[in-house]
Amino acid sequence: MNGGSKNRWLYFLRIFCTFFLLISFVLTASMILFLTYLQRSTGLELSAQNIGLAAVMTFGNVFMLSLVCAGVDMLRRYLTIERPVRRIAEGAERIIAGDFTARIPSVKGLDSVDGFSEIIECFNRMAQELGGMETLRTDFIANVSHELKTPLAVIRNYGVMLQQPGITESERQEYGQAIADASRRLADMITNILKLNKLENQQIYPDRKVYDLSEQLCECLLAFENTWEASELEIETEIEDGILVESDPELLSLVWNNLFSNAIKFTEPGGTVSLSVKAEGDRAVVSISDTGCGISSEVGAHIFEKFYQGDTSHATQGNGLGLALVKRVVDIVGGEILVSSAPGAGSTFTVKLRRTKA
Repeated sequence: MNGGSKNRWLYFLRIFCTFFLLISFVLTASMILFLTYLQRSTGLELSAQNIGLAAVMTFGNVFMLSLVCAGVDMLRRYLTIERPVRRIAEGAERIIAGDFTARIPSVKGLDSVDGFSEIIECFNRMAQELGGMETLRTDFIANVSHELKTPLAVIRNYGVMLQQPGITESERQEYGQAIADASRRLADMITNILKLNKLENQQIYPDRKVYDLSEQLCECLLAFENTWEASELEIETEIEDGILVESDPELLSLVWNNLFSNAIKFTEPGGTVSLSVKAEGDRAVVSISDTGCGISSEVGAHIFEKFYQGDTSHATQGNGLGLALVKRVVDIVGGEILVSSAPGAGSTFTVKLRRTKA
């Protein structure tokens, strides 16, 4: 006999004894009161034989009634407690074993408000979330591994080429520049991974202060002056002065720097990058546009995902983490980000923040 069956029989004996004692007490007390009243009312005298026979019949009735009550209680316990608990335990064991597809079927017991249905529903939602997190974790590891291989391969290959005898000075500078570029890309990717990890785990909390958003955006844009001049880009601005926001300027600078960097990076020489800052009601609306290659609606649905790069022709220019950082920061500061784009027609990223009136 296994532990579960033994415990079940012990429970049955315990509940049977409880019912037997309770029913015996109630029936005995009732019979004594009834017989006492009968004797006083009619003067009837009961013989010892009659009393003994009645006692035996009563004992048999009590025994059978206790047996039936214990059996019904066992059935109730199985349907309303043991069955859902066993299903929940089996589901938990599958989760522990790493099977995040585990789901617990709903249990319809005798009591519709026993709480197990709510527990099962919560368990299934938890399993679904864990499954999604496991998929993201697996994809994240795979993507990180893939992204690390490319710059490391570049560094290794050009390092080997630098060791070859007889290379010219121009070749040496070319190989050294390639190693430096790959090292910078590797460092940027690791930095972004660490930032994104802190943001997703809420290890970075907004340090809110009231400041001039228009001034911050101008400073961030001017930081890219050498880059846009080298690409001969035209910069158009429409900036409303004195727009104040209460937010974390350091976190939001990550947003503007990433959006400006992407706009300049993916705009062909001679193109245009535009910045618009204006107030709309209680919102500060920032729009950063470019005349670059643009993105399709299918790609636009995924651009805020980690390591997603819709334009593989530009894959060497980024690591697919910048917009994931942007989205996370905007969520943390309580803002909203939208993207409007079409292939060949450029892109416009719009960020809406709550405005603080002076």
